[in-house]
Amino acid sequence: TAYKSFSSGSSILLSFCAIVPKHKDFKALMEAIKDLSLRMIKISSNMPQEIMFAIRNIENPRFFINFISSNLGLSLIDKQSLLEINNIEQRAMMLLKILTKESQLLEMKAAIQSQAMENIDKQQREYFLQQQMKTIQKELGGNVQDDLINDIKKKAEGKKWDEKVRKIAEKEIAKLETTSTHSSDYSVQLNYVQTLVDLPWNEYTKDNFNLKRAQRVLNRDHFGLDEVKDRIIDHLAVLKLKGDLKSPIICLYGPPGVGKTSLGKSIADALGRKYARISLGGLHDEAEIRGHRRTYIGAMPGRVIQNILKTNSSNPVLVLDEIDKVGRDYKGDPGSALLEVLDPEQNFAFHDNYLDVDYDLSKVLFIATANSLSSISQPLLDRMELINVTGYIVEEKIEIAMKHLIPKQLENHGIPKDAVSFSKKTVQEIVEKYTRESGVRNLEKQIAKICRRLARKIAMEEKYDTSIPISDLKEYLGTEKYTRDKQSQKEEIGIVTGLAWTSVGGEILEIETSLSKGKGGKLTLTGNLGDVMKESAMLGLEYIRAHAKDFGLNEDLFEETNVHIHVPEGAIPKDGPSAGITMATSLLSAFTKRKVKKHIAMTGEITLHGKVLPVGGIKEKILAAKRAGITDIILSHENKKNIDEINAIYIKGLTFHYVKDIKEVIQIALLK
Repeated sequence: TAYKSFSSGSSILLSFCAIVPKHKDFKALMEAIKDLSLRMIKISSNMPQEIMFAIRNIENPRFFINFISSNLGLSLIDKQSLLEINNIEQRAMMLLKILTKESQLLEMKAAIQSQAMENIDKQQREYFLQQQMKTIQKELGGNVQDDLINDIKKKAEGKKWDEKVRKIAEKEIAKLETTSTHSSDYSVQLNYVQTLVDLPWNEYTKDNFNLKRAQRVLNRDHFGLDEVKDRIIDHLAVLKLKGDLKSPIICLYGPPGVGKTSLGKSIADALGRKYARISLGGLHDEAEIRGHRRTYIGAMPGRVIQNILKTNSSNPVLVLDEIDKVGRDYKGDPGSALLEVLDPEQNFAFHDNYLDVDYDLSKVLFIATANSLSSISQPLLDRMELINVTGYIVEEKIEIAMKHLIPKQLENHGIPKDAVSFSKKTVQEIVEKYTRESGVRNLEKQIAKICRRLARKIAMEEKYDTSIPISDLKEYLGTEKYTRDKQSQKEEIGIVTGLAWTSVGGEILEIETSLSKGKGGKLTLTGNLGDVMKESAMLGLEYIRAHAKDFGLNEDLFEETNVHIHVPEGAIPKDGPSAGITMATSLLSAFTKRKVKKHIAMTGEITLHGKVLPVGGIKEKILAAKRAGITDIILSHENKKNIDEINAIYIKGLTFHYVKDIKEVIQIALLK
């Protein structure tokens, strides 16, 4: 340290004159402090800009450090820390650290202020634009939002709401008025309010109580299906007398193509109601029935409420198509959601998650369709009236084709009605040789195929036969695809004709039995038979063995004879108990060497004691027998009621034998 004295009267300056470093590192340190200081002054709005000029022109490092420490707004603690350091290089390093920390704080503060200003500017800009838009709309003739809300209020005034729904609607409309059109909630709120006011609350179409007209409409559009038609006419009659009645919930089940879905449209026409169809096939999400909650993006009502909106009526005919094909997964079980829809004790207050208010579905006529009941839950089945829509017989298909399908296809292909005609024999040939189905969907396709070929001939001005002969079917439809079974015309041993029912109608089934010598009495069954059918064969054999003396048979014969039962067409699986008496008759014919009468067929279940039990599918089986040239049919005594339900025209020429025991079957079927 050095001391310097001045002459008398002058002040004495005492300072510490430390040596100022001159190496490159110190110079770089000073430049860093200068740059950081200048950047802080630019960022900060509290520091005068003149300081920048002073900083750029100070050359003395000691004075520069002290100047920066005094003027850049350092805290008192930081200033005290700097004063306590005598070494100028250490003081400069300490100052750089302090300035770095302060610079970061200033930058962060500036960024926050900048973002805040941007938001304020954006809001001010939006407000300004909104005011401009309102002014423009006012000049053009009104505010679109105000007009929309006024329309909604006008609709709401005319709605037949109960007090609870009206309060909710008024509250939601008021909420819509206060919601900004630029808010993300605006469109959600608008859609909800529009759904509320568009629904036909307590608005019903007037039912047509002209029962004769309703009967004509149903008969015009569909052939047969008498049970369904009677149920609809009965409902209409009660509604006419009582004036108010909950609609029935009907389930039509049966094979494809028999007119279940289209029947719903005819019922709506007959009643004078609106019609809508809901396809449930492959549905997995429960929200498709109950609706989505409004909290979800893209929420909407369930399909039931959507179709109520579409029909604009609270009492439409809603067809729930393919209800047996409803699925289930982690999203829920739509089948369970349908329980509330289809329960007359609950659906007067159906709760849709989107609406969040109860809606009355009790006046809606629900018609469900299904191919099979096995996949429908029991609680759901209990809520519906089950009506079996059986397949059509050949005679019915011919009538349907002549009255409905042919006129429809001629019109669809632009062919005049008098330009071509189909005979019943031609249609029968198409049914028997080119289709195999319970319904008429494939039959319509074959008729359409013929019409296309005829349309081409007419358009190209080629010659064609106006009445389609059977001989021309090969030209139009190609070679025959199916052949109908015909019963053997011979009286044979061990071969008996049974009757079977399949999903495409009735068929005849020949059962063959052959015996061969062998120890143990082995029973062999072939022909792709199911377990129930195999058990029927065992029952028949066991019954004959137990009553061998009654039939004049030696008991030892069964131990010395191997039995083989075969059912032809082995590629086709066969099962069911209805061939029981047929197998027993075939076995007894083989053991007694008695021939089976020709033109006779049978169907029925056998018990271990020889009782003959009733079976199903009688209508289809009887008509299959008639087509095959059979004249005598053996049935269980309890199946007589099924014959009474068949139109007398279809069973003309057939003789029915009703039996209670297998011994009666043997007496009728076997020659002596």
